[in-house]
Amino acid sequence: MRVLAMLRRDLALAFGGGRGGPWLPVLFFVAVAILFPFAVGPDAPLLARTGGGVLWVAALLAAILPIDRLVAPDIGNGVFDRLTLLGVSEELVLAVRLVAHWLSFGPLLLVAALPASALLGLPGEVLRTLLLGLLAGTPGLAAIGLIIAALTATVRGGTALGGLLLIPLSVPVLIFGAGALAQPGGAGIALCAAVSLALCAVAPFAAAAAVRAAREG
Repeated sequence: MRVLAMLRRDLALAFGGGRGGPWLPVLFFVAVAILFPFAVGPDAPLLARTGGGVLWVAALLAAILPIDRLVAPDIGNGVFDRLTLLGVSEELVLAVRLVAHWLSFGPLLLVAALPASALLGLPGEVLRTLLLGLLAGTPGLAAIGLIIAALTATVRGGTALGGLLLIPLSVPVLIFGAGALAQPGGAGIALCAAVSLALCAVAPFAAAAAVRAAREG
């Protein structure tokens, strides 16, 4: 019951926390699909060939937009201190937060991928691979966002630093997820899902260690 209560709280904060809420990543994702044809011109074969990779990069960057409110406000408000006194570990709190974070942007990006793919003229098979890849990879992107949010929670200008940390951490997800668009079969998606699963398993522990260090610092 305590886990469900924390999940409801985190979802309420994610969907009603202001500053664009869950719609900011979606609007960013769709905006990239709208602007990309203006940058490369109305070359339909080129858009169809490169559009999937562009949407993957857009999804990666969209996933980092909400990280400034994932961990830092609760450290400042003493939420982690109160939960520790109640016997709730930071690992459990952050595992729940990882689920809420993914729910706040992952499914919405999957829906937004449909009009974005239409804008770029992606063929049906590419769209199917893109959706499966995003379904497998966005949990990993959420895990990376949680780790970065915990690491930069007490750092001034943490969002900018988070952007720099995102690049090396997200490379495996991007390589296997976007790479699946160019290779037939499901090997790329399977590898993307494996990396994503590993990131989700590690993220609560890494983020909890960073939160404890921030509180003690």
